[in-house]
Amino acid sequence: MTERLRLLAVDEADLETISALVQDAAVKRGDIAYDAKARRLVIIANRYRWETRQPSRVRCVLRLDSLTSLKRRNWPASDTVLDLLALRWENGGIEIDFAGGAALRADAECIDVELHDLSGPWGAKRTPRHTL
Repeated sequence: MTERLRLLAVDEADLETISALVQDAAVKRGDIAYDAKARRLVIIANRYRWETRQPSRVRCVLRLDSLTSLKRRNWPASDTVLDLLALRWENGGIEIDFAGGAALRADAECIDVELHDLSGPWGAKRTPRHTL
C-alpha cells in the first residue's frame, strides 16, 4: 500500500514544501470552501504526485486555518477546473495562485496549513509541463 502524505506547515519553509507538492493540482471551483466563522479555507484537489517517479495523482485536501479574511482575484464565474500553481506567504497572508491569473489571498494570523492525501494513487495520463 502506498503511504499517504499528511503534512503541516507552520513557517515559510514548510509552506514552500507543501506548495511544491500541490503544484499542478486540479481543483474544481466548487471544491473550494471558506468558513469565515471557523476561520478556515478548505480546498479539495487531485494533486500530481511529484514525489514519485510514476505519473500518478491522488485526491487530497488542503486546509488553511487561523484566517482573518479571504479575497479573490480574476475569479472564474463558471465551475471550471483550476490548475493550482503555488502557495506563498506574502505580507501577512497566504497567496494561492492558479493558472490563467485566478488567485486567492487568505489573510492569516500565522501559517497554519495542512495537506492530507485522501485516496490512494491512480495513473496520470500525462506529466504536467511548464514553459518559460
